[in-house]
Amino acid sequence: MMNKYIKSGTLIAAIAVLFLSIAMKPKPKKVIFFGDSITQQGMKANGYISLLKKQVDSTKFELIGAGIGGNKVYDLYLRMEDDVLNKKPDLVFIYVGINDVWHKLGAKTGTDYDKYLKFYQALINKIQAKGSKVVLCTPSVIGEKKNGTNEIDGDLDKYAAGIRDLATKNNLPLCDLRKAFIDYEAANNTEDKDRGILTTDKVHLNEAGNKFVAEQMLPFIK
Repeated sequence: MMNKYIKSGTLIAAIAVLFLSIAMKPKPKKVIFFGDSITQQGMKANGYISLLKKQVDSTKFELIGAGIGGNKVYDLYLRMEDDVLNKKPDLVFIYVGINDVWHKLGAKTGTDYDKYLKFYQALINKIQAKGSKVVLCTPSVIGEKKNGTNEIDGDLDKYAAGIRDLATKNNLPLCDLRKAFIDYEAANNTEDKDRGILTTDKVHLNEAGNKFVAEQMLPFIK
């Protein structure tokens, strides 16, 4: 009879230890990539988010894409509650601005510079208020020609500079994709093509572009 109680007690103790170990196991840090179609495509098989998933420890990091095609900074603001804040992330990459500049052409539905920065600051404020860390990303390219010769390089440079200022003002880490892309094109775009080096269509990333963006972002996760 005594042996029965000992065995029973041992089993209960083992179960208690098991549950305690599960309860004490740290949850992976949740990282959200918040942006437009570039981020949306980043979740595809060879997209930059999928590539990052292969490079980090899945027991330590959970990477989530929250990109929607055509989005501008105010679209992110409007869906921030559902797509970011409610998920309680530890870290958020904000990567938006291409459409805010690009859509000034044709449909004329881009975002004025001052309004862009105000919405962007509002994103920062709300995400930080929930206790999440933030990484700011400058918009990359709208055309891959070198030496500032793409049609709206001037505007894109201006908006990227605004993000750099916000990073300084808010004391936040900056993933300066704009500078990284410009430097890469200068070194590798020997024929001065407007696409095909890091992008498929002057904006969206090809295989090399996804690898390149993953390389730029990885240090901010680790």
